[in-house]
Amino acid sequence: MATSGIITNIQRCSTEDGPGIRTTLFFKGCPMKCLWCHNIETIDPKRIVVWYAVKCIGDQACVRACPESAIEMTPNGVRIDHERCTLCGDCEDACPTGAIKMMGQVWASDDMVNELLKDKIFFNTSGGGVTLSGGEATFQADFAIKVAKGLQENGVHVALDTCGYCSESVMRSLLRHVDLVLYDLKTMDPKMHQEYTGVPLDRVLENARVVAESGLPTWIRTPIIPKHTDDEKNVRSISRFILDNMPNVERYDLLAFNKMCVDKYHLFGLEYPLEDEDLMESEAMEHLAQVARDVGVQNVVWSGMTKRDGSGPVDSTERVVNCG
Repeated sequence: MATSGIITNIQRCSTEDGPGIRTTLFFKGCPMKCLWCHNIETIDPKRIVVWYAVKCIGDQACVRACPESAIEMTPNGVRIDHERCTLCGDCEDACPTGAIKMMGQVWASDDMVNELLKDKIFFNTSGGGVTLSGGEATFQADFAIKVAKGLQENGVHVALDTCGYCSESVMRSLLRHVDLVLYDLKTMDPKMHQEYTGVPLDRVLENARVVAESGLPTWIRTPIIPKHTDDEKNVRSISRFILDNMPNVERYDLLAFNKMCVDKYHLFGLEYPLEDEDLMESEAMEHLAQVARDVGVQNVVWSGMTKRDGSGPVDSTERVVNCG
């Protein structure tokens, strides 16, 4: 029997969420609220209608289409009364420019599998597949399992991109239907983890050991955030945890901070908490990669937009350090 789930985006031709060319599925709902979150639209598990001012031409088709009179045009632009909105989608259908959008679409698991299989030729030729991301795929565990199982039955490689904060039973159930795990370890300091993400660290570490027990190929990922996770001690502690607890880790990714999510925050009437922080310098990212290598991690990769010698941003880059 098919299970339904809520998805915010199907991102095709991704090369950053596992090997080969991949299609990344963004699930809605996440138990963490990271200060630097880039996918703020995926945190709340509920669907919501949003308005993109930059796309709006002011023809008010959305106002006329709404059966609940939940949309009005004000001197400051479109205002949506979310209390009255029933998420019928009529406004989105009526808008000629895509300025009104439903954030989160309901999919049946069977339909989602069929949609993802449209990209199978790209997976086969590149060694790619589908990555379950978000938000947090374990937040919609039944749906994620159905999709993962359906993909594997059709010969598609499945990766799980997870923050690790879920019950052990959910983690074990989902791991039975994936081929690769992309696992976030943000900080090893329990107090900082609680402050930065809103949840305790212990469950994340417990599930990291569950992932290790599974023997699945695993990539650890650490976002390198200025003044939060960018110190040597943090990278060294995570590297030591990897060596001591996770022999199945094939790669350690350091992901450089960027501010490409600022417009998303403004869309929800919020200010990005780290908007005033600068990009990391490429030399600093190289140094942290060296710290991890010195501890003994075998394959260290860093990527993301950086600045060089204080001269401003440079193109996104990737550095791989092989050891041994």
